[in-house]
Amino acid sequence: METQITILQALADPVRFRIAEAMKAGECAVGDIVERVDIQQSGVSRHLRILSQAGIVQMRPDGQRRLYSLRKEAFDQLEAWVEGYRRHWEARLDRFGAALEQNRASARPREKS
Repeated sequence: METQITILQALADPVRFRIAEAMKAGECAVGDIVERVDIQQSGVSRHLRILSQAGIVQMRPDGQRRLYSLRKEAFDQLEAWVEGYRRHWEARLDRFGAALEQNRASARPREKS
């Protein structure tokens, strides 16, 4: 659970969230991210470092450039965390639906034989 907390805390910052959104299409150089989120290069680099430390992005050197991409594992962990809540709410909604149906069935007028 600590990993999910770290990931969520990193993505809670609006700038870092926008950077992650900008990277959804694939690998990006820092300059590409700067253009997409309209933030100075030093700020983007700082946020990328935080995202990297949280395990959300990874960096691949390409000559003088550094290419960043989202790490699937981080989002798999978030999806697994959300799935636990989804199962919880689906089970509750299923019970609620069954109770409503039972209530409707008992409220219907009975046919005379």
